Parts: sequence; structure tokens; C-alpha cells
Amino acid sequence: MNQTAEITTPIKTSDIPQEAFDWYDEYAHGDIDRRTFLSRLGTLGVTGLSLSVIAKSLTPNYAQAEQVSFNDPDITASYIDFAAPSGHGKARGYLVIPKNVNAENPAPAVLVAHENRGLNPYIKDVARRLAKAGFVALAPDALFPLGGYPGNDDEGRAMQRTLDRSKIEGDFMDAARVLKDHELTTGKVGMVGFCFGGYLTNTLAAYIPDVINAGAPYYGTPANDKIDQIKAPLQIHFAEMDKRVNDTWPAYEEALKANNVDYVAYTYEKTNHGFHNDSTARYDEKNAELAWARTLAFFNENLTS
Repeated sequence: MNQTAEITTPIKTSDIPQEAFDWYDEYAHGDIDRRTFLSRLGTLGVTGLSLSVIAKSLTPNYAQAEQVSFNDPDITASYIDFAAPSGHGKARGYLVIPKNVNAENPAPAVLVAHENRGLNPYIKDVARRLAKAGFVALAPDALFPLGGYPGNDDEGRAMQRTLDRSKIEGDFMDAARVLKDHELTTGKVGMVGFCFGGYLTNTLAAYIPDVINAGAPYYGTPANDKIDQIKAPLQIHFAEMDKRVNDTWPAYEEALKANNVDYVAYTYEKTNHGFHNDSTARYDEKNAELAWARTLAFFNENLTS
């Protein structure tokens, strides 16, 4: 590979070989280390693209991932601490409230679950997008017991790997209860999550069915058990090229059908795991916007009645 041919124009997803996306997915989920990831990238021969350019395009650039500003006049964003007896005892989340919401005019709520690296800027922006659309949104940070998201995904991923998954699940379950009981919400709670957060969405729908009223997991693996307890409708989003997650779907779908769960599943053509995340080259604008429009319509249908 020519490692001196840097480019300055933005890279299109179509410019990057599929192998690079597959290897990044392995790296992002801890199956290979960074050295192996970069070594594999170095075997690709792509005219006009250096190893460093491809690697940079695959890793997050959070300056690109702000669709709704923290200072947007239509929302109020802040951090809150809350008790998490089901998890680590105490947790923290990013709470975003629509401007017109108050105790006399409450709104439905949505819990936002991050990927396997903590509460990064992309996930906070998702919470702001939900508030902009009229929902009270809360995005907990699983890394709070370790000091919170450290400012970069590599370190955040390593930190999250050290935590007890069941306690993370407990923190998010208690966060959902906070939203259900919050004076500014109607008591209706939806949940959306991405990657590990998609797994959490599937899990909370099964574990606390009396709290979660609608779930929208994005490329998340199934709940481990208690699928028979799911009461909430699910809107499930998959990326066509995401073999790792998609391989878990047939068995999950069979279990959902066996237990008469109300669900719809969408698979987005020629997309990779993480296609909704607008901070990397995996982002697919057309399909991300379609998926998000479907998600907002789903929440409006199931949380506002």
C-alpha cells in the first residue's frame, strides 16, 4: 500500500474495502487488538488512500457528530446523578428536556443506551435529537463508576470491559425507573440503543417489562433470557453487512414469534454495523435518516397515546 498518498477530500464509504469495515468491527468489539487491526489494513492496496487515512476515517471524529447543539434554545441539557441499587449503587446520566416541558405539561421519555465505550459525544447528541423531537431523554454513562467517559473511545472500550455487565444492566434499569417516575414525564418510557446499547434495549424490554413501553435496538444482540416476559413492541434495526449481529437474529426472531411479541425488523441494504453513527465512515446518511424517522414515528405511536 502506498502510505504517502494522503488525501484531503472526505472519504466515501464506497472508497473503503469491506474488509476494512469488518476488521474495524472486530477491533471495536475486542476480538483483535489495535496492532492487528492496523496490520491488516496495511495489506489493503487502495489507490490514493494511505493506511493512516483509512484508519482515521474508520475511527470516530466527534466534531462531525453534532446535529443538535448543547445550546439549542429548544432544549435544556444537564447531568444528573441517581441512585442505582440494582447496579453500582450510584449512576450518572445526561438528561435533556424539551423547552416546553414542565410538571403541568409532561412528555414521554426515552432512555438512550450507548455502545461499548461509554457516553461519547455521538450518544449525547442522540439524546438531544430526541429532546428536540419532544421527548425527555436520559443517556446514562456506564463508565461513571470509573470516572466517566474518558474522552476517547479506545480507553472507554477498555474501561467498560472491566465492569460487571450485570451491574451495567442494573444501572440502566434504574435509569429507566427514574424516567418513569420523573415529574416531567408522562410515565411512558421508550428505549433506543446502539450496538451494546441495542443489547441493553433487548434486555431491559425482557427484564423490566412494566417499565419499558417501546424498544428500538440498533444492531444489538438478543436478551439472554426472559424473552417470554417482553410486553413492549420492538422496532429492530439491522445493518446488512453486520454478520456478527445478524447471525443471532434467526433464533431471536423465533423466540419473539413463539412468545407473541409485537415486533418489526428492518435490514438496511449495503450498510455496516454502526451505520447510524455519523462520526465515522460507516455512517450511511440515507439509511440512518430513514431508520431515525422510523424510530421517532414508533415512539410517537407507542408513547404518546
